[in-house]
Amino acid sequence: MRVGDTVTVRLTNAMESSMVHSIDLHAVTGPGGGAVYTQARPGETREFTFKALNPGLYVYHCATPPVAQHIANGMYGLILVEPEGGLPPVDREFYVMEGDIYTTGAYGQKGHVESDIDKLMAETPDYYVFNGQVGALTDLHPLRARVGETVRIFFGVGGPNAVSSFHVIGEIFDRVYDQASLTGPALTDVQTTLVPAGGAAVVEFRLQVPGRYILVDHSLSRLMRNLAGYLEVEGSQNPEVFRGQGSADTGGH
Repeated sequence: MRVGDTVTVRLTNAMESSMVHSIDLHAVTGPGGGAVYTQARPGETREFTFKALNPGLYVYHCATPPVAQHIANGMYGLILVEPEGGLPPVDREFYVMEGDIYTTGAYGQKGHVESDIDKLMAETPDYYVFNGQVGALTDLHPLRARVGETVRIFFGVGGPNAVSSFHVIGEIFDRVYDQASLTGPALTDVQTTLVPAGGAAVVEFRLQVPGRYILVDHSLSRLMRNLAGYLEVEGSQNPEVFRGQGSADTGGH
């Protein structure tokens, strides 16, 4: 959508659901970001209408108590409100969100586990994930692009608790729209950008060297818990920018 658009949001809670759900869109100017009008019981549909007054990249999430538990179970996402005239064109756009998960099982335990409210309240997650699942952007759906292309990543943090230090190993962000503010001047030449829970950022960079680039939260103990994404870049080598001596050793990051 673009700034100035009028939008109707209609939320249907599935009949087989066992609890009430709702939606709070941070892009909304109005009570509860819409949550006070979308507390939908199982089988119920609720709606509201809003005008998009402010451009930006905004988080949305379920806002039914206990809100943090609903978010920890993956009930969050991003909504983009483009400025007048839209965003400048780029070659590739990607959507990445980080979240934290709290379970009654041990880290890596297979099979069904329940959410753990005590771990949630203590802010001690078992998992940090990109796009809702361990391995979502590595084994399952790595990002792909080519040398010479400009990439834009819409990055958000659902939380509910963790703050992210978003970084792409081996790249420098040419432009960062800090806090996803799209109308002010972008930051330039940024290595890592800090994104709070319930916040977002937009980063752009041009790809100059082929290879695998790893998306991380630079709180790197989270990488040891498999919080990572791959950006696989194909194309010709560019020895003027980078050339290695001898054989590559992949035993690092």
